[in-house]
Amino acid sequence: MKTYSISNLPGVPDYNAWELADKRSAYCLLIPVINEGARILTELGRAQRAGIDRLCDIIICDGGSDDGSVKPETMELYGVNTLLVKTGPGKQGAQLRMGLYFALQRDYKGVLTIDGNNKDSIEDVPRFIEKLQQGYDLVQGSRFVQGGHAVNTPPVRYAAVRLIHAPITSLAARQWFTDTTNAYRAYSREYLTHPEVRPLRDVFMGYELLAYLSVRATQLGLKACEVPVTRAYPASGKTPTKISGFKGNSDLLKVLFATLAGKYNP
Repeated sequence: MKTYSISNLPGVPDYNAWELADKRSAYCLLIPVINEGARILTELGRAQRAGIDRLCDIIICDGGSDDGSVKPETMELYGVNTLLVKTGPGKQGAQLRMGLYFALQRDYKGVLTIDGNNKDSIEDVPRFIEKLQQGYDLVQGSRFVQGGHAVNTPPVRYAAVRLIHAPITSLAARQWFTDTTNAYRAYSREYLTHPEVRPLRDVFMGYELLAYLSVRATQLGLKACEVPVTRAYPASGKTPTKISGFKGNSDLLKVLFATLAGKYNP
């Protein structure tokens, strides 16, 4: 195990790293988490059973969990390659920037992302890698295309994605996408290192980076597509999400319209 700290790098939040294994694959899967508890462990167990940890390097991008779910020794048992723990400011966007920096430094050919709340079909990772190998630069997972499955999606969430978020994002991207709030996706190294993309900027603190990367590829003439996935919400109980309430949804809309206006373009 190799441990170290990263600090004072432009556009990269300070973080601590536990490299539990050497680089083993040309691709990696970033999983941003914060206090996901049993959900992330269940998701990682599913990944192990499906052989995902042997297909790509799994990298946990922790935002500072204090529930004990992502201890290095636990992550090693679940087939995680590397654990990154953010110590600098920022939310999801900062966690992803931390992971992207690490992935680019390790020279991965492609980077996949998925939420760590066990809602997504992590077993579908091979579909994303196949599209990257075919030359696509942005591969968006969608529960709404043929072969995809939307399970117990809250009606308000369904309407917001289909009637507001997807049309506006598609307008900005100049290509039709159906499931634009879905963080289950993949990016080519060529996309992430394109001089007109520059994802490692401090402006991306929250949901801005996901929105920006949804549209920038096709704006630059790079290849993008969707692949079918399953997103399943619990049949009862609290919905696992970091976006809730009026403020959360209002902030998401602000980011969406800023993306449409090109605010995040370098």
